Amino acid sequence: MTSEITLFVNPTAGRGRGAHAAQPAASALREAGFSVRTLVGNDADDALLRARAAVDGGTGALIAVGGDGMVNLALQAVAGTHTPLGVIAVGTGNDFARALGLPVRAPRAAGRLVAEALKGHRIRSVDLGRADGRWFGTVLASGFDSRVNDRGNRMRWPGGRLKYDLAILAELATFRPVPYRITLDDGPVIEVDATLVAVGNSGSYGGGMRICAGAVLDDGLFDVTVVGDCSRATLLKVFPRVYKGTHLDHPKVTVHRAAKVSLAAPRTTGYADGEPLGTLPLTARCVPGAVRVLGP
Repeated sequence: MTSEITLFVNPTAGRGRGAHAAQPAASALREAGFSVRTLVGNDADDALLRARAAVDGGTGALIAVGGDGMVNLALQAVAGTHTPLGVIAVGTGNDFARALGLPVRAPRAAGRLVAEALKGHRIRSVDLGRADGRWFGTVLASGFDSRVNDRGNRMRWPGGRLKYDLAILAELATFRPVPYRITLDDGPVIEVDATLVAVGNSGSYGGGMRICAGAVLDDGLFDVTVVGDCSRATLLKVFPRVYKGTHLDHPKVTVHRAAKVSLAAPRTTGYADGEPLGTLPLTARCVPGAVRVLGP
């Protein structure tokens, strides 16, 4: 493996933490003997072009510095290749890093861990989801949660989990369950009025909401959490339990497991890794071992 690696930096992640995180992460990697090149794009499209060029050029690793959105962008460059992905998690949610057991908002420690993983060849293959031509590592959200995501992304204040908590309260005022058509592994169509349907490659989104708490990153399957037709009062009781994953035993919640999931619902947007995919219908497929990640 080449000793030259690439830091893929989002300078705006975590309200500026991305820019500040790059330096201590790079220092830790250089101290370990690696040659570090920093890559920053003019915008997302330009950044992805540069990341793909670095992968095609044989970089020893692509290290995403930012939040889940930056990791999602990096996945588009490394998925299906031999280039390993490292994560310096300094964003708002950092759910992919948490799923991998990586340090969060500790860039120097994360940089040291990446260096140790590279030297010790501690590289793990994990699954990814693929929907509408894009890879994702955490959860495809639709329904109430995608509306919360949309509102949360527009909010400049506050940061972290509190932002999503406030977005939940705002969306509760107007949201109504919608009719879904859900197809699992080409089986019979499930027709249900649902508050949300979440397709989890890993367990959490929104900075630690464990919507698909039982999801495993390397089992070749999604966990599909369906929250049925809930009143506002019920949703207010159930949703706080998402942070511990105890919502899954509520009678309005069902969980399915499948390698392919098709969702259709009117006026509903899908989000994956917190990034908009587009309006439903969407089909997601779990791709086993799609990316090689550096970590414990």
